[in-house]
Amino acid sequence: MQALAVIKRGADELLIEQELIEKLKTGKPLRVKAGFDPTAPDLHLGHTVLINKLRQLQDLGHQVLFLIGDFTGMIGDPTGKSTTRPPLTKEQVAENAKSYATQVFKILDPDKTQIVFNSQWLTELGAAGMLKLAASHTVARMLERDDFSKRFKGNQPIAIHEFLYPLLQGYDSVALNADLELGGTDQKFNLLMGRELQKQAGQSQQCVLMMPLLEGLDGVNKMSKSLGNYIGIHEAPEIIFAKLMSVSDQLMWRYIDLLSFASLETIAQWKAQVANGENPRNIKVSFAQEIVARFHGQAAAEKALLDFQTRAKGGIPDDVPDVEVALDADSIGISQLLKMAGLVESTSEAMRAIQQGGVKLDSVKVEDKNLQLSKGAVVVAQVGKRKFAKITLI
Repeated sequence: MQALAVIKRGADELLIEQELIEKLKTGKPLRVKAGFDPTAPDLHLGHTVLINKLRQLQDLGHQVLFLIGDFTGMIGDPTGKSTTRPPLTKEQVAENAKSYATQVFKILDPDKTQIVFNSQWLTELGAAGMLKLAASHTVARMLERDDFSKRFKGNQPIAIHEFLYPLLQGYDSVALNADLELGGTDQKFNLLMGRELQKQAGQSQQCVLMMPLLEGLDGVNKMSKSLGNYIGIHEAPEIIFAKLMSVSDQLMWRYIDLLSFASLETIAQWKAQVANGENPRNIKVSFAQEIVARFHGQAAAEKALLDFQTRAKGGIPDDVPDVEVALDADSIGISQLLKMAGLVESTSEAMRAIQQGGVKLDSVKVEDKNLQLSKGAVVVAQVGKRKFAKITLI
């Protein structure tokens, strides 16, 4: 079944596969649920793995229910947390929810996406309904969750309201009568809760599709801004392009499987071409252009390629930013200049870059770390492969 192959592509686990096959055989569009807590999203490519899968399901004709947890967001998802997370205020939740549309609709089709807020039904649940929901599971069952178990054994506090989170997420599936729910591999407990509560409610149980957590540029750790191994969807086109080109040839295929919208046949053809001796760099270029075009448009993708090629040849891009540096004296040291121009964070970083041969002025490598530049000079400075500035000393 071709549709099943597309759905399973890149996925970590599908539960229960045979049930999903039976749902697909009916020919009725699936109600596909994915929940997001509105905690000020600043999306990188790791976040888009799940959103990409939603788009693929849309292309197969299924209905996407993009659930914003404005109610559960005021509890805070305890998944993977070693401490109780402070809840968001109603105002914070409302403000953060607005930022989703401008980001996710770069991937999802707005006409095929229904945005829902779980406050619609969870507010109406009331105290009596909440108590009934809480009575459906035991504390022992909740402590089967890995993060709760570790915190309990480590004498770390677990607030009572945190036990409600997986129950409320599961109840969302009942309220939406979901056929399929998507989530990360770290969400398995919560995702299966939906199946259990649907069974108790007499509904057909949803299937669960778990997507992997994407490795960052280091190829080891999960993509994360805090680790600096991320590719942000709002980064400049040339930065996204260059970062993708820096991915190893082996990791490239995982990125393609999880992030590309190319057909399975096309990807199989790419792999065959590489197996027959084609340079993987050519495939990487096509993939990098696809990703840049998705978030910045085709013109930006083509310009990013030209910029990358220019830099690879040691040339200077056309769009180097102009920077004026005001001097208190008649001259300035190269390290201080690079810092004031915003090309490095500190003079020590500049010194290291010079020692490593990563600094150029007008395409000439700087070897003298004590180099002084005089007021009135105009130079194009380069640090590494990606940072340029046309500096005027005034």
